[in-house]
Amino acid sequence: VVLKIIKHYQEEGQGNEVVQGVLLGLVVDDRLEITNCFPFPQHTEDDADFDEVQYQMEMMRSLRHVNIDHLHVGWYQSTYYGSFVTRALLDSQFSYQHAIEESVVLIYDPIKTAQGSLSLKAYRLTPKLMEVCKEKDFSPEALKKANIAYENMFEEVPIVIKNSYLINVMLWELEKKSAVADRHELLSLASSNHLGKSLQLLMDRVDEMSQDIVKYNTYLRNVSKQQQQKHQYQQRRQQENIQRQSRGEAPLPEEDINKLFKPPQPPPRMESLLIAGQINTYCQNIKEFNAQNLGKLFMAQALQDYNN
Repeated sequence: VVLKIIKHYQEEGQGNEVVQGVLLGLVVDDRLEITNCFPFPQHTEDDADFDEVQYQMEMMRSLRHVNIDHLHVGWYQSTYYGSFVTRALLDSQFSYQHAIEESVVLIYDPIKTAQGSLSLKAYRLTPKLMEVCKEKDFSPEALKKANIAYENMFEEVPIVIKNSYLINVMLWELEKKSAVADRHELLSLASSNHLGKSLQLLMDRVDEMSQDIVKYNTYLRNVSKQQQQKHQYQQRRQQENIQRQSRGEAPLPEEDINKLFKPPQPPPRMESLLIAGQINTYCQNIKEFNAQNLGKLFMAQALQDYNN
């Protein structure tokens, strides 16, 4: 499955192009075993009549005919510098997890993988976030009541990769045929470009967060202004009733003040949580890049001392 995901990105992923696919497998005891996958085909606007759901059903039906695991257990997606914490991913994973309780999403990072270690993580929505998504109420009050923050939106599921003996033999043969002439190239600090890109993406998300905060502050000012208008209106009504009572007239009829002053619509806060989660991901990426560079410096110094 891992090799198929990597192959799918190498064939169809270009730059920030995201590739996706379906995960197949079965549940064994308390484990979710992912044993097969197939990609979503790339289609353009000209393929307006393409039905992804029908395509998936046909693929799983064909796999069942040849006695291959065909149960739907989630999906996978590549990421561009860790920019996977989005509303689209949240909505997709909610749909999968709502229909198939044990489903997960595998996030493959080709840029980190190119640095020398496989970057593959599995995520699920937390039970709290699932309840909020079911209600579709992303107001500040609902999120506060559910105690939802960006730290507890997703839960990472530990991954154990198991290969067959034939796959291990093939990987061993590929390693012997590796084109890397000088193993010391792996110690090169050629990650400044990745670090700069991560910093740029981090700055963009901070700007988005700042704009979202401005919108929320505007909403709070509007609420405060409306409360003052309500208070002034009630005072005027009370004074007018006192004057009418002094003249022996009946007081004014009671009115529903909420109909006269409709409360402003609070801005949804889910986007802010996702932006905060993405900022946290970029910060972790920058921390990992710095740690890798520091490790390479220590290793290069140790090799130099050894050669001396």
